[in-house]
Amino acid sequence: MFYTGTPFKKLYTTLILFLVLGLPASTFAQLLPTGTEETKEAAPEVPADSLDRRTPRGTVNGFIQAVADQNYIRASQYLQLKRSYRKTSQRKRIVTNFQRLLDQSGDVIPTALISNKNTGRIDDDLAANTDLVGTVEANGEEITLYVLNTAPEGQPPLWQFSTETVNAIAAVTIEDATLLDTLLPEQLKLRKLGGVPVGHWVAVVVIILVSYLLAWLLVGMVGFLIKKLWKKARVEETWLVIKALGLPFRLYIAVLLFVMFSQYVGISIVVRQRFSAITVTIGIVAFLILLWNLADIISEYTKNRMTLRKRISAISVILFLRRMAKMAIVVIGIIAILGAVGFDVTTWVAALGIGGIALALGAQKTMENFVGSVTLIADQPIRVGDFCKVGDITGTVESIGMRSTRLRTPARTVVTIPNGQFSSNNIENYAHRDRFLFNPILEFRMETTPAQLRYLLVQIRTLFYSHPSINPDPAKVRFGGLTANGYRVELTAYINAANVDAAEEVEEDLYLRILDIVAESGTDFAYPSQTLYMARDKGTDPEKTQLANDTVTKWIEDSELQIPSFDPAHIEKLKGTIKYPMEGSVVKPK
Repeated sequence: MFYTGTPFKKLYTTLILFLVLGLPASTFAQLLPTGTEETKEAAPEVPADSLDRRTPRGTVNGFIQAVADQNYIRASQYLQLKRSYRKTSQRKRIVTNFQRLLDQSGDVIPTALISNKNTGRIDDDLAANTDLVGTVEANGEEITLYVLNTAPEGQPPLWQFSTETVNAIAAVTIEDATLLDTLLPEQLKLRKLGGVPVGHWVAVVVIILVSYLLAWLLVGMVGFLIKKLWKKARVEETWLVIKALGLPFRLYIAVLLFVMFSQYVGISIVVRQRFSAITVTIGIVAFLILLWNLADIISEYTKNRMTLRKRISAISVILFLRRMAKMAIVVIGIIAILGAVGFDVTTWVAALGIGGIALALGAQKTMENFVGSVTLIADQPIRVGDFCKVGDITGTVESIGMRSTRLRTPARTVVTIPNGQFSSNNIENYAHRDRFLFNPILEFRMETTPAQLRYLLVQIRTLFYSHPSINPDPAKVRFGGLTANGYRVELTAYINAANVDAAEEVEEDLYLRILDIVAESGTDFAYPSQTLYMARDKGTDPEKTQLANDTVTKWIEDSELQIPSFDPAHIEKLKGTIKYPMEGSVVKPK
């Protein structure tokens, strides 16, 4: 998986980049329990090996530790040796060759990324029971370092460096010293700490300081050039994003420089391998810092946008999401770092998973309400101040919180509705209406003549077309048939108004004008159930009835009866001819 035939020193840079931009797959493989691990737990316990060769990681670490202790015979037991190499002198020569190659040009996979399972890696392209752990260069050629499970079938695993690897190393003659050994004084080479010359530890400290200084200068120079050459970078918001990338990239570049410099000068593989966990950890920390800074920038930017749009209710959700994101970053970061330095975090992750399930079940309603609040803010079916109907409840939205939404009803009571229930209900928002429906149904007395009905139909529709606050499309006045009480006429029109109050004012004016038209027609409205004729009942007005009949007759004679539809030219003449508000009103016409 990590080796494709290219020099491993080039691949190391790619590996670190992968660590920074996305936590290593192998680390996550350790974090999450798999079916393989379950099978392993169910299988009989594997007896321990005195040299810890049950896993590829144990073999690599054991070999490097034996080399650090200068116990070359012990170190040779980590190698699969053919018979001709089993003499003590041959063993020491091969191990010494191996150590010098690793010091000069060796690339060993960081410890945390080497498999710590008895089966080795099973998700790579190599043969079963074979793992790639690194490369070395000798005489311009690359030697691939493989570890192999050499135990017979049915026996406990025994991982060793493969015969192919050992033969290639044994055939190399090494004469050149490393650059560091050439530069170090004899005193720093003779005195040792942890099996490594003191000079190597001093050089590591110097390389760390130089690497970070160069990274700081490089990132600072790039930031300066970006700000000078890119005008948009001078905007505060853009510059904050660039600054947020500064520290993570500085750490990342410092790690890359440290890896390259330490390999170039020939720092001992013992030191480099011990620092491999630190380099991986710093890569993870740099990535976590980047996520942390981006969470702050995105939340701050979103919060400012919501403030400008006066969506105050969204700010609490944004802050909550930021806290949750940071908590997730911390938890995942701790687990990833512990996995990188060699801890088995499988049990911890399992415990977190069980705890998360228990918490989710216990806080099911809370999470439902939180998701509902996010839905309300993202979808925006309502806003604070909107007059709406939710289920059977009607009122004005006063606040949208993390858990619930409050509505002020027309009775001036406050109803609190959980956001989960609120978002799952049908929401009818009256505040977003562009027009207001005017749709009364009128009933007229049975004594009403057909001419009077025609008069009413024409005059009421004329009212709609003439009124400046009525949208003429559509403006319908239709005779809808007979009822038990009288003749049914249905009106349909839309009022153009900015709000409910203005629409009610227009509606009031329309009703008053309709009353005038009905009075002019000479008929009257039907009573709800029945008409009781009293001796003093005057009945219909004969004069006005005759006048309405004459008017309709004249329309027919002149071919101007606007039924069943109005002539478009006549509609244009009618538009805006009514004075609204009517004369005498304290409100002046606009």
